[in-house]
Amino acid sequence: MAAHIGHRLRKGATSGVVMAAAVAALAASQAPEAVQPPADNTSGDRAIGAGETVPPSGDGSATGDSPYYTELPPLNTPNKPGAVTNLPVITGPAEAGIPASVLAAYKRAEQSIRSTTPGCNLPWQLLAGIGKVESGQARGGRVDANGTTLSPILGPVLNGVGFANISDTDDGAYDGDKVHDRAVGPMQFIPSTWATWGQDANSDGKKDPNNIYDAAQAAGAYLCANDRNLALKADLDRAILSYNRSTEYLNLVMSWVTYYQRGTHQIPDGTGTLPVDRSDGPVRGNRPTVPPSTAPAPVTPKPKPPVTNPAPVKPPTTPTKPPVTPPTVTPAAKVVRLTIVANGRLTTTTGSDFTGAPRVVALDATGKPVAGVGVRFEIAGTTDARFAGGTTAVTVTTGSAGLASSSRLRAGAQTGTFTVRATVVGRTLAAADFAATVTERQADTLTRVGEGIPTATTGTAFSQQIQVKATHDGVLAPGVAVTATVVTSDTDPQESTEGPYFKQGDQTVRTVTLTTGVDGLLTLAPDTLFAGDKAGTFFLQLTTPGGGKVFVELTVQAPPTPEPTPSGTGSPEATPSPSSSPTA
Repeated sequence: MAAHIGHRLRKGATSGVVMAAAVAALAASQAPEAVQPPADNTSGDRAIGAGETVPPSGDGSATGDSPYYTELPPLNTPNKPGAVTNLPVITGPAEAGIPASVLAAYKRAEQSIRSTTPGCNLPWQLLAGIGKVESGQARGGRVDANGTTLSPILGPVLNGVGFANISDTDDGAYDGDKVHDRAVGPMQFIPSTWATWGQDANSDGKKDPNNIYDAAQAAGAYLCANDRNLALKADLDRAILSYNRSTEYLNLVMSWVTYYQRGTHQIPDGTGTLPVDRSDGPVRGNRPTVPPSTAPAPVTPKPKPPVTNPAPVKPPTTPTKPPVTPPTVTPAAKVVRLTIVANGRLTTTTGSDFTGAPRVVALDATGKPVAGVGVRFEIAGTTDARFAGGTTAVTVTTGSAGLASSSRLRAGAQTGTFTVRATVVGRTLAAADFAATVTERQADTLTRVGEGIPTATTGTAFSQQIQVKATHDGVLAPGVAVTATVVTSDTDPQESTEGPYFKQGDQTVRTVTLTTGVDGLLTLAPDTLFAGDKAGTFFLQLTTPGGGKVFVELTVQAPPTPEPTPSGTGSPEATPSPSSSPTA
C-alpha cells in the first residue's frame, strides 16, 4: 500500500492557496462546506495541525498520491438541506447526475460492505465523492456493459519526477509499465495496493482495477480497514487521507460527498461531464475553476396570437384512464432457486486455503440465469475457518451469467466439518449448502537431522539439540502435528514409566504434541528433555498423521562414583597409636 512513500510531493506552491480560495467560495454560497481534519487525538494518532498537508509518515496511500481533479461542486446544490433527495431518473450532463453503471457499482459496494462489515457504516456517496475526484466518475461513465472502462485510466508514471517514486510491483500487468507503477482504473489504485485489496464484485472470475464494480468494492474495503467506523468524523477523515494524503484532497472529497448527499440522479453511461483541472495542473487566473451552474437560463415567453371565437370544447363521453405503469421487478424477485455449479464438497488441511470457492448460479422460473442478484455466503457450524478479511459471511452479486462465487475461504487450526450456506439476499428460498471438511496436515516421512546419541546424567537435562524433518510426497510439510513419546524399545514401543520426561507446567509427562515450522523442521531445543532418575537406554519415538515415524536413541548415565580417601589422611580425631602415648 505504498507504505514506503515518506511524504506527498507538492504539486506547486500555489495549490494550497487555490484550494483554500475554492473552499471559501463554496462555503459562502451555502454549498457543501469544506471539512477540516480532526483536532482531537482520541484514536491515538497524531492530529493534523495547521499548515500540514499529510498525515503522520508511515501511512500508505491507495493512489500513490497521484494527481486528482480539483473542481468543486456547483454553487447551486441539487437540493436544499432537508429536502427529498430521491430525484427522478432524468438525462443530461448535470453535475448531480452519476452514470448508471457507476452509480449501480457504488450502491452495490455499499450493500456488500454493510453486509460483511456493518460496523464501518460506509455510505455510497463517499465512493461517489472519491470516484468524482479521481476519475470524473470513470470519465463520465465510459464503461461497457460489464462495467469495464472502454480504455484504461492511468495516472502519471511514478518515477520520482514531479511525483512519488514507486518501482514496478505488477510486472506491468495493470499499468503496462515494467519499470515504475502508475495509478490504475476509475478509483486509481496503485498495483501494489490492488494486490492486497482487489475484489471480484461482478463475479466474472477476475479482479480488475479497470472495472467499476471491482474497483468500487475494493475502495470500500480499503476505506473500512483498521476497524474504522465512518460514522465518526475522525475515522472518516483518516480513511480519506489514507486514499490520498492531502488536506486539500480531504476537503474536496467531502465537498462532493455532501453535494451528493443533498441529491443526485442517474444519467446514461457515457454522458457524464469530465473535470479538466488537476492538482498538478496550472492555476487559472486568481480564482479556482468552479463548474458553472446547471440551471437553465431564464427564457422570455413569446406573446401568443389572439384567438377569436374559440370553438366550445365538449367534455369526453368516457373518463380517461390514467396509464398503468407495470411494477418494477427486482432481480432478486425473479430468482426461484440457487444451484451449486462448483465445489459442492470443500476439503483442505489445517491452516490452508480451500481449493476453489463455493459457486452458485441464480435461476428464474424458466431456468435462465438472473444477473444483479445479491448472494450471501455464510459459514455455519463450529469452526475457525474464515473468508478473506477474517469474516464469517460475504455478499457478492451475480454477473451476467447469473454466477456468484464467495471470496477465498481459509481453514484455521480446528479440524472437523462445517457448512457454507448460500442464500438470496431479500428472499426466503431454499439455501444451497456446501459441505466443508478440515483435516490435519500430514507427513508420510520423518527423518533425523544430525547424528550422535543424545546423552545426559540422571537428574539433569539433555544439552544436545534434537531435530527432525517432515515431508509429504517428498515435499517439506510445514504445520504438521508431531507426537513425541519416550519409550523403552524401538521394536516394542510402549510409553516409559521412568527415565527421560518433558515438563508441562508443574507436571512431568512422557508424551507431548509439537508442530513443524514453516520449513518443515521440528526442533527440540537443549534443556527441553530431562534425563530423570533412571540410568539406561531409552528411545524418543516421533510420529505424524500420514505415517511418518522415526526413533532417536537416548542414553541416561549414572553420576560418577567418588574416589576413596587415601590412607593416613583420615579424620583429625583418629585414636593415637600406643607408641605415641605419654609416659607415666
